[in-house]
Amino acid sequence: MKILVLGAGLVGGPMAMDLARDGEFEVTSADISAEALLKLREFPGIQTIKADLGDLPELVALANGFDLVVSAVPGHMGYRTLETLIECRKNVVDIAFFPEDMFGLDEKARAMGVTVICDMGVAPGMSNVLLGYGASMLDHLEKGIIYVGGLPVVRTWPYEYKAVFSPIDVIEEYTRPARYIDGGRLVVREALSDPELIDFPGIGTLEAFNSDGLRTLATTLKGDYMIEKTLRYKGHIEKMAVLRDTGFFSKEPLNVNGTLISPLEFTSRLLFPKWKLEPGEEDLTVMQVITEGVKDGVRQRYTWNLYDRYDIASGIHSMARTTGYAATMAARLIAGGLYQEKGVSAPEFLGRNPVFVNYLLEGLRRRGVVYRESHEMMG
Repeated sequence: MKILVLGAGLVGGPMAMDLARDGEFEVTSADISAEALLKLREFPGIQTIKADLGDLPELVALANGFDLVVSAVPGHMGYRTLETLIECRKNVVDIAFFPEDMFGLDEKARAMGVTVICDMGVAPGMSNVLLGYGASMLDHLEKGIIYVGGLPVVRTWPYEYKAVFSPIDVIEEYTRPARYIDGGRLVVREALSDPELIDFPGIGTLEAFNSDGLRTLATTLKGDYMIEKTLRYKGHIEKMAVLRDTGFFSKEPLNVNGTLISPLEFTSRLLFPKWKLEPGEEDLTVMQVITEGVKDGVRQRYTWNLYDRYDIASGIHSMARTTGYAATMAARLIAGGLYQEKGVSAPEFLGRNPVFVNYLLEGLRRRGVVYRESHEMMG
């Protein structure tokens, strides 16, 4: 089977390497960056193509030679890229964090007879899978809570934050209104709101804030209370709120001495060098997924904890591994004919079937990404 990986960056590159590692697939990585592709040319089993993935006719010509596509394009390109791939009748696993409703493409994907799994990273992604799985083991879901964050091991002033994603995509977490479910009803709050301080073993105290990571879970699952909160080191919320409320994250162009400048684009250019994880720079990923509810009249709690760190042996960052390997395992589900649902699937759809959940968890475990489950009877 021929698999095309769109994007050869800090997440796309490791995805291509993982898919090529066992020789099961013919893997091609495509990116506009010759520098990013150069790093993959030494890896056995990966072909590289320099391509402008934002050029839709070029994307169509590129995709036509492949059986399955894994998309790791930036969020602002995600929806139209996915729509184009569907129109090309390609099965797709997508990790682009685009703001549009993925189910807007469901009818088209069904008509084209293709299987699409969107938001299939760590969070959204495995967070949805596990919350969906926990809910499926309960008669009634009372609480579904996700805490998640990717952080540098070494805290560097001023932001004490590093990312493997585009800064613009990260900034979305600070600007996009956060939706959660309370009392069974949808609530919308501004991002960065309702801060909490939470202690995590091996890390210390982190601050959690509302973000829009619940995404499709807000409509695909029924629960009394469901929320996702992003984790950062203490003090990060205030810094981001100052930048946001001053206008540095605005997309509206400003006229500066006769030149129109996007504050968001300008800010991202400044932040990227400070936020970029460099080769060898260690990071960690922490996530906790909690489901509480009733089964056969008894209240129960299922919890999954992830604590993952930069892999020194491979030189692959934790956020790239936890995100990318979730996507490559989902790609294997499709490639192996295990998941054949036509249309657009959210990750929690996989969580309805323990076979799919165990397949993903076991594949991640073999790659060193371990989710630890606990189950409590609460009386």
